[in-house]
Amino acid sequence: MNKLINLSFVFPGQGSQSLGMLSELAAGHSEVEETFEAASEVLGKDLWKIAQEGPADLQNQTINTQPLMLAAGVATWRIWSKLTDIHPSWMAGHSLGEYSALVCANSIAFEDAVKIVSERARFMQEAVPDGVGAMAAVLGLENHLVVAACKEAADDEVVSAVNFNAPGQVVIAGNAAAVERAIEAAKEQGARKAILLPVSVPSHCSLMEPAAEKLDELLQTIEIKTPDTAVLHNADVNCHEAPEVIRNALKQQLFNPVRWTESVRFMSDQGATIFVECGPGKVLSGMNKRIVKGVTVLPLINEATLNKTLEALQ
Repeated sequence: MNKLINLSFVFPGQGSQSLGMLSELAAGHSEVEETFEAASEVLGKDLWKIAQEGPADLQNQTINTQPLMLAAGVATWRIWSKLTDIHPSWMAGHSLGEYSALVCANSIAFEDAVKIVSERARFMQEAVPDGVGAMAAVLGLENHLVVAACKEAADDEVVSAVNFNAPGQVVIAGNAAAVERAIEAAKEQGARKAILLPVSVPSHCSLMEPAAEKLDELLQTIEIKTPDTAVLHNADVNCHEAPEVIRNALKQQLFNPVRWTESVRFMSDQGATIFVECGPGKVLSGMNKRIVKGVTVLPLINEATLNKTLEALQ
């Protein structure tokens, strides 16, 4: 019987990957390499080798990063579930991490999710060829001013705010030239910093609508069940039980903003006092501390942090 507490498990997306990720956890827990092996069998390539040895350029290719991060989040959750019956009341994932959350909530089979995210990455890359799109981080500017800068800079092209990550941290995406114009407009509005990100796919903007249509067709071919844990979706900051509604939420996510700040505040308002980051890195933990002052954040990145989290919750 799982022990439910006011706890949220959150799953990172692209950007948290690194060479050698999860190597320490893998040394003590067979679940890591077993999970990566299962994903590798689906895709016909050695994901664990890419995770450990790279090279970095190969690891950072969207078509590799998405299944790598899915496997990393699921593997970490499997270790947690083996060691304790403490179960979160909430799950949420940042962008790609939403698929990890759905797998861990027993809504989507892991092998199906591997196939989906790999194809999702391909659809995204095909929708916007290299060099056509761009993304940028805008720091130190209020959300509405970032939105206004994008509107001012669009000039018949696409540029919009796509990741509301934390107060004063917003990511924009769209056509490369429009993103460049929006960077300058944001600086004029008073942004502390506005810089291009090293990505080729402008995620979560309207340029991704063709990819979303293809993704929707693929999602119709897999079984989706009602999650056994509440999963908060990026696109509408809501939890869903009906398979068709979950499919639509995943489709909508591809060309709508990631509303992470709202999601974390929602879970906090519902009683979540502890946020455990399930997967490599501490990106979400840093954001979450800024979103809700005084919240406890516990990343699971190695044996020491795993033991610290277990002790803190038991």
